[in-house]
Amino acid sequence: MRAAGITALGGPVEIIELNEPPTPAATEVLIDVVTAGIGNWDELVRIGSWQIGGPPPMALGTAAAGTVAAVGSGVAGLREGDRVLTHPLPLRRHGTWAARVLAPAASVALRPPEASWEACGAFPIPALTAAQTLDEALGIENGEWVVVNGAGGVTGGLLVQLAVARGARVIATASPKKAERIRSYGAAEVLDYHENWPALAREITGGGAQKAVNAAPEQAAATLQAVADGGRLATITGDPPEEERGVAVSDVYVRADGRQLSVLAELLARGTLTVPIASVRPLDQAAQALSEVVAGTDGAIVLSLRT
Repeated sequence: MRAAGITALGGPVEIIELNEPPTPAATEVLIDVVTAGIGNWDELVRIGSWQIGGPPPMALGTAAAGTVAAVGSGVAGLREGDRVLTHPLPLRRHGTWAARVLAPAASVALRPPEASWEACGAFPIPALTAAQTLDEALGIENGEWVVVNGAGGVTGGLLVQLAVARGARVIATASPKKAERIRSYGAAEVLDYHENWPALAREITGGGAQKAVNAAPEQAAATLQAVADGGRLATITGDPPEEERGVAVSDVYVRADGRQLSVLAELLARGTLTVPIASVRPLDQAAQALSEVVAGTDGAIVLSLRT
């Protein structure tokens, strides 16, 4: 089986040949991968900071869309031929940058026909992260101010869109070149992150937002300054600051959840949520694509495994 992955932790991404996956266990499905997402998190897997799957040689990749090729004996609600998307943790061994991947059935959602293969390949991790941050860690409510720092990325953009859909008034930060796109998501204010934006956010909200989420690396402490006393801050970048002024701080790590992903996929199908696609690449460009994602892109890069 052709795949893009590594032969040693920290090694370069390269095209490798792997054995075909085994028959699905009772609670698994086998998926023929059509598209696979790429994120900064895949670099963490490559270097061994996020230890999932393996050992090498192993295919990288933590999100995919494709067609169910086989179903485990204990799986209900999925059948061969279904079009699906998934963040398939825990991995049996290999990730999604491969012709086929085994996925826990509980991590799989049906792909709405209105949603493209490309969007569905990129969607699972950013969408699940946004929902788990806003709905669970922050518990956002209709009408309250929510700050999203780092709204220019794929996850940041989905945080803005989902917060708006939940009825929040969103103050987002982004670079000037991305501001128009973020406004189109419904943000009430888009602030240039190069400026003293926490002070501007406090001024706009009359003392600070009730809730805030940080999606910019090493910027959670700065985001805390935009939160009102007694509010809540969640960060998705692994850098929670010390609590102060009664602000509750959460450090959010994405959780695989097929049921939650199904609900989010319906929002994608209706256009409530969107994913900007920067480019679609063949599998043999996986190394270059990952480098570009780590450096920063204006939209998602997706691998296509269509032959």
